[in-house]
Amino acid sequence: MLPDLGEGLTEAEVIEWHVAPGDEVHVDQIVVTVETAKASVDLPCPYAGPVLTLHSAPGAVLEVGRPLLTIGTEQMSGAEKKSGSGNVLVGYGTSAARRSGRRRVIPGGPQAAGTAGSVAAAPAAPATAAPAAPATAAPATPATAAPSVAPKVISPVVRKLARDNKISLAGLAPTGPGDVIRRADVEAALRVADAGLPSHEVSPKHGLARPDRAGDLRIPLRGVRKAIADKMTISRREIPEASVWVDVDATGLMAVKDEIKAVNPGAGIGLLALFARISVAGLTKFPELNARVDVDAQEIVQLRDINLSFAAQSPRGLVVPVVHGAGEMNTTELAAALRELTELATDGKLSPAQMTGGTFTLNNYGVFGTDGATPIINYPEAAMLGVGRIIDRPWAHEGQVALRKVAQLGLTFDHRVCDGGTAGGFLRFVADCVEKPALLLAGL
Repeated sequence: MLPDLGEGLTEAEVIEWHVAPGDEVHVDQIVVTVETAKASVDLPCPYAGPVLTLHSAPGAVLEVGRPLLTIGTEQMSGAEKKSGSGNVLVGYGTSAARRSGRRRVIPGGPQAAGTAGSVAAAPAAPATAAPAAPATAAPATPATAAPSVAPKVISPVVRKLARDNKISLAGLAPTGPGDVIRRADVEAALRVADAGLPSHEVSPKHGLARPDRAGDLRIPLRGVRKAIADKMTISRREIPEASVWVDVDATGLMAVKDEIKAVNPGAGIGLLALFARISVAGLTKFPELNARVDVDAQEIVQLRDINLSFAAQSPRGLVVPVVHGAGEMNTTELAAALRELTELATDGKLSPAQMTGGTFTLNNYGVFGTDGATPIINYPEAAMLGVGRIIDRPWAHEGQVALRKVAQLGLTFDHRVCDGGTAGGFLRFVADCVEKPALLLAGL
């Protein structure tokens, strides 16, 4: 069954099968990749044996607790039965103790008792799974009724081309004889990807992206894109936001960055880490912005922990990883955490837990070559600090006009948690620290 993936997630989309009916799998082998509203997740199989049935095609959206695949158990070794799986997901255990529990029965799904196949999942129902079905079960689904198989690719050149360009083979419509994916299919996906369409959404065959009669391309709002759309809609609907901004002379901060790099190059402390350090100091001084509004209780909740969110690009689009416990970290620790999460985002390997629980967002949109923006608050947080590009500009410095490293800082905040005076005070504190980094020492 599709396991409970935690973080309140109730469904996931099947992205790619890594096995096909007839394949032999071992305990903890990755069998399928699914995408939730938070992240892409590789699911391991807790049993060993032959794959009998795949219960969904790539592109299908399944609720937690619905069947994923059926594994034949007649070849499971005694050792495996006793030891269980070593790779346990959230709410997804495979130990002998858990296996002894009563198996839920899914209408129309395979029945474990009296059949040769068993569904590869934890027998105990996850807390968020659908209600148990009546005791009467349908007969086991035969192996010949599999609705989907793994993509057929004969040529290793085609596989390498897809892998090197991060094209999901499961999302391609094969045009070769016998539904074999050809090089032309991958190249067509590349052309679509160059136009900005995710590679796993190029196949009308799987009911995903499709052209309409007018020739417009219709892309389903799913996964991360849907989660972003929902959150941004809620943010704009519920939060009375306001923005303040200021231009700053960042020459001093740039000099400090260079000095730190010269003294301790291994620390990897860049501008993002320095802005993170300043933001944490600012939130400590102005805790009103490290907050959220509990609408039901009609309360403003000032949060004890500072969990710093930051915007990052990934193969799946814009994501917002979270540095948990940022308020307790020094600058070197912050830099290491930011670097680790950025690498995971770039590789598309962020877990749902690494993208939830933020209390304040730092958004460095200057990396896109922009000076300013009017960002939407990352609901349910109460504020976001934006940093524009740092460029040479004429600036009044010590009574003369000189070229200085200047940037624009912007703060968007929830006007329910504080007034403009508090927001302006926070932004001015950040600006002063950027212009005179030594001021940070007063609060450390």
